[in-house]
Amino acid sequence: MVVIIGAGISGNTAARLLAEQGHHVTIIDKRSHIGGNCYDHWDDNGICVHDYGTHIFHTDNRQVWDFISRFTKWYPFQHKVRGLIDGQLVPIPFNLNSIHQVFPAKLAQRLEDKLLETFGYNIKVPILKLRETDDEDLRFLADYIYRNIFSFYTQKQWDLNPEDLDPAVTGRVPVYISKDNRYFQNRYQGIPLEGYTAIFEKMLDHPNITVRLKTKFEDIRHLINKTDGTGNLASDALKADAILYSGPIDEYYSYEFGELPYRSERFDFLTFDREYFQSEAVINYPNNYTFTRIGEYKHFLGTKSDRTVVSYEYPEPFIRGKNERYYPIVNDTNQALYSQYKAKAEAELEAAKANPENKIPVYFFGRLGDYKYYDMDKAIERAMALVEEVA
Repeated sequence: MVVIIGAGISGNTAARLLAEQGHHVTIIDKRSHIGGNCYDHWDDNGICVHDYGTHIFHTDNRQVWDFISRFTKWYPFQHKVRGLIDGQLVPIPFNLNSIHQVFPAKLAQRLEDKLLETFGYNIKVPILKLRETDDEDLRFLADYIYRNIFSFYTQKQWDLNPEDLDPAVTGRVPVYISKDNRYFQNRYQGIPLEGYTAIFEKMLDHPNITVRLKTKFEDIRHLINKTDGTGNLASDALKADAILYSGPIDEYYSYEFGELPYRSERFDFLTFDREYFQSEAVINYPNNYTFTRIGEYKHFLGTKSDRTVVSYEYPEPFIRGKNERYYPIVNDTNQALYSQYKAKAEAELEAAKANPENKIPVYFFGRLGDYKYYDMDKAIERAMALVEEVA
């Protein structure tokens, strides 16, 4: 028997793979629904609304694509994002088309020529790297993009200066030397035709899987392998040969070394009596307003309706008991704190493997367990690798 904490995309993937290998799995989640932050629902207008913000599935990993495609058919959606810059909606990430849209023709052509000469074509250059160039024109471009797209947006999203974030985070917002307006260039991209929740319902529909919702781990922790005093399992015991924990690693250890910081999100959902609210599924607002972006959900599946649903997205600090953890804040200080938890978890896992009769091995994974940002495909990939290790 394997107990999995968290019925998000990581936990659900692990549960299905283990169940298919013959393991009995109990998956536990404190929420009232499966799917974690990928949860969605169909509203009265026939629109599939993502309850925790817009989600677009994309990957280059054929194994991941084939796995999740067992549980859905796909609407072939190529994600494009525009941002409001100097009063215009321009492609994001900033690319060659963006340059020609916002700058005079001669300047735009000069900038394009220098970018191609310096970096080549179809290259993504992190904005902070572009700012290090010696060329006066390219420094002008870098400063323009930094000021109009990157700086204030990063302040809103992370409440930090870009220089105070890990390059892995800042590198997610590059300058793309290309005329490809898509946000992602992955081979496989799409939106599930019946929604993400339907994927997880099918994924967990297996005789070896039991799902317990509205259940906090701390409330059932004492029941795991509980005995009745005679050495036998108690009647209310939860049998576990291993625990796969995709919840917050610092919470598991009762914040022994301190609390790992996260950013959260607040969504204001609005319905409008019009066919469309905006031209794309997502519009970013780097410099204007206190929200970072607006998502419009009917774009994803080409839904026909006289009404439309949008969400305004407001980043905010994560506060326990008030909101949800969304994004680990990755920098040296927080990574050092996480490393303390990771070291303790690894030591306990090795001890459990050495003494399996008296200790339960606990494996941490997922965005909260690994304190790492994962796209959906990377979360599945990580769960697949963990199952190979456990099984």
